[in-house]
Amino acid sequence: MSEKQTTIAEAVSITGIGLHTGLHVELIFKPAKANTGYVFRRVDMEGQPEFQALADYVVDTSRGTTLEYKGARVTTIEHVLAALVGLNIDNVIVEMNQEEAPILDGSSFFYVEILQKVGLISLEADREYFELDEVITYKNDERKTEMTIIPDSTRRISTMIDYNTKVLGTQNAELNDLSDFANEIAPCRTFVFLHELEFLLDHNLIKGGDLSNAIVFVNKEVSEKELIRLAGLFNKPKVKVMRRGILNNLELKFDNEAARHKLLDVIGDMALIGMKIKGRVIAVRPGHETNVEFAKLIRAHIKNHRQGPPKIDLTQKPQFNIEDIKKMLPHRNPFLLVDKIMKVTEDRVIGVKNVSMNENFFVGHFPDEPVMPAVLQIEAMAQSGGILVLSQVPDPENYITYFLKIDNVRLRHKVVPGDTLVFDLKLLSPVRRGLCHMGGKAWVGDKVVMEAEMLAQIVKKKN
Repeated sequence: MSEKQTTIAEAVSITGIGLHTGLHVELIFKPAKANTGYVFRRVDMEGQPEFQALADYVVDTSRGTTLEYKGARVTTIEHVLAALVGLNIDNVIVEMNQEEAPILDGSSFFYVEILQKVGLISLEADREYFELDEVITYKNDERKTEMTIIPDSTRRISTMIDYNTKVLGTQNAELNDLSDFANEIAPCRTFVFLHELEFLLDHNLIKGGDLSNAIVFVNKEVSEKELIRLAGLFNKPKVKVMRRGILNNLELKFDNEAARHKLLDVIGDMALIGMKIKGRVIAVRPGHETNVEFAKLIRAHIKNHRQGPPKIDLTQKPQFNIEDIKKMLPHRNPFLLVDKIMKVTEDRVIGVKNVSMNENFFVGHFPDEPVMPAVLQIEAMAQSGGILVLSQVPDPENYITYFLKIDNVRLRHKVVPGDTLVFDLKLLSPVRRGLCHMGGKAWVGDKVVMEAEMLAQIVKKKN
């Protein structure tokens, strides 16, 4: 049974202070029609510009996640987005009369509370998920971060944090059912180490914070003089270090509240993928920068796989037939693996290989269940790429193409006799100094059977 998209039943607003700007802001959630997604609208700007919450528009992740589109900016919006995802809301317009969302208590709790109060309604359109067919991983060695999503029929997230500090230690958190978000994840507040807080305060980078909207972990000895200074900065009569190594006025809601908040941030930042995705996410030492880069990687993967095969009529006369190809490539039977070139432009080539039972390699390659060898699929794609490279020179018969590197090869389906392989390659960067970097896919019908990136060099033949 298909799931229906949702939106909120009526508009609802909340006000507060922006953590970094210190400005008072009103944020209004408004119902939206099907397939709207999450849209931010700056009502304080001329024309009330609006744009979708997408990773493409991220311009800063240094102190939260910031989006900007044509001069309209919204910042520290990860807790807002986490609340929407956590409550399984598909479509909503978020109006703001300042650029920074209110920090509130440093969690998604109050956003969840007001959204639950107005409730959700179902829309006529079906909810769409993207279901992975492979593992996707993003690593940032400098930050010691690794983000992985594994194909799964559910939506699960786990996080692990370890900052090599005794006060915080190693923590893990999991969310195995989105229905648990409101109680188990939404109340978890942001955290900061005291030395980071001092830097932000000294540089006037945190104007709307106090001890009620961030857990402050103390990982060093603090003098009485420093505690008095902090009390003045926070407008408190006194601050002290509690037994768990945090500043006072806060009690942890969970022993692993820090890891749970990192999970909350992952949910909010991954909303920037732009559609719901099924899979199990494992995040090690996540942060806004890595979350966003991971979301971009997944977004690119989705875009890549939602593109259909090239729209060509295989019955039409090709741009290059087999005789034309033989004039450009040095290969001959049994190693000439491209039958025709349907189209070649300055940055793209579409080649065709008709796979016949009479191919020599089927004699010894799984003869009882013939499968085209992967290396020959790659070679056929490379030969199509060779035509693209040679088409860049006026006298291709005087040049030869050598492939220097093949990367990111993925084999998705077997190729068997009777299949027609269609290779679609595009330049990934301009040709420079005879080097050509291209990437492409091999299609059989509407299925991608193989994909790869290739680096080739064009060299003049020796006389």
